[in-house]
Amino acid sequence: MATSAPATARRRRTAATVQVAASGRRPPGSGSPHRAPRGASTGGPHPESPRRPTAADAPAPPAGTLAAEFDPRANSLGLMRLLLAVIVAVAHAGAIGFGTQPHLGATEVGAMAVDAFFVLSGFLVTRSLMRLSMGRYAWHRFLRIMPGFWVCLLVTALAVGPGLARLEGRDPLAALTGSPSTLSYVPANALLFVTDWSVGGLPSGTYTPGVVNGALWTLFYEATCYVGIAVLGVLGVLRRRRWVPVLGVALIGLVVAVGEVAGLDLPGDLFLRFFLAFGLGALGHVFADRIPMRRSLLLLAAAALAVSLATTTQYLAFGALPFAYLCLYAVVRTPWLRHEPPADLSYGLYVYHWPVLALLATAGATALGRPLFTVLGLALALLAAAASWYAVEKPALSLKNLGR
Repeated sequence: MATSAPATARRRRTAATVQVAASGRRPPGSGSPHRAPRGASTGGPHPESPRRPTAADAPAPPAGTLAAEFDPRANSLGLMRLLLAVIVAVAHAGAIGFGTQPHLGATEVGAMAVDAFFVLSGFLVTRSLMRLSMGRYAWHRFLRIMPGFWVCLLVTALAVGPGLARLEGRDPLAALTGSPSTLSYVPANALLFVTDWSVGGLPSGTYTPGVVNGALWTLFYEATCYVGIAVLGVLGVLRRRRWVPVLGVALIGLVVAVGEVAGLDLPGDLFLRFFLAFGLGALGHVFADRIPMRRSLLLLAAAALAVSLATTTQYLAFGALPFAYLCLYAVVRTPWLRHEPPADLSYGLYVYHWPVLALLATAGATALGRPLFTVLGLALALLAAAASWYAVEKPALSLKNLGR
């Protein structure tokens, strides 16, 4: 029996529909089986709606640049900061116990280590600022500095001061309650700006009399740099109009250079010094995708720094840029330092090494000779740093995400 063409076509369409239903697929053009009313939300993103860009969408930085080679999880920053703190402590051991410090030309080696701290801090803190909200950034910076600093002040007033008094033949209790009292050391310095260098007039038996902790004063300038870079972040010039921070750092460098050439004693010279080092580190992060990490540039920077150290009294006047390049190069090109220490002792070592060395010098440990005195002081300061990390700094840093 012959079948009409329309009937045959209808049977084919029916069979196709049955096969699609069995496979769980919808026939093309059939639409959703439960179409929402026009204008109603479907409860999810529209297939054609634009996707929010993520960090993975950003173009890869050019190969061989600082941005391409810096890995936040595998770099040399941890051990570099610890090594810099060790250099500062070794230099201060000579100053406290023997009245001399190592120099490169006219520049103290310990001062160069502090400058390197500021370069690395500028790089890291700017990275933190550009990833966090302003409130979160301020909270993180507060937790990193202030709890450990305040506890160091208390330990100095309650333990180091009376200890120095006993070693100098005075009554430890009188040092706490008399005038001047060691307890006044805490409120006098609590806001980071050091105004009371001694603790109850102590120590008096070292080559740095009346200075119980000559390392803490730099923390005020560090915090000031945190505020300065935050202002630039609020103004938006770290992402747009990036020529503004470049111009600012260049002007600071020019003032320092003119002061060196003219032999001027510049007002605010410490601000200029630390703003220059910190600013170059910050620019290192802002322009990380344009800074090549090349051995030829490393050698050129090392040569320029050597000339600056040999010919100037303020090496940053002409050596700031090569010095900053060397610091940032070391962050990504020193695989032997690319290990994260189990405890971050750099800050604790920095804030405690001076009081420990002052106690040892007052106790007569300089009789051991400079090498043994330095090693002993460094070992005890590292113990104090470990106590600070596990008892104060690490618990404080665990509060970074509080209220998030």
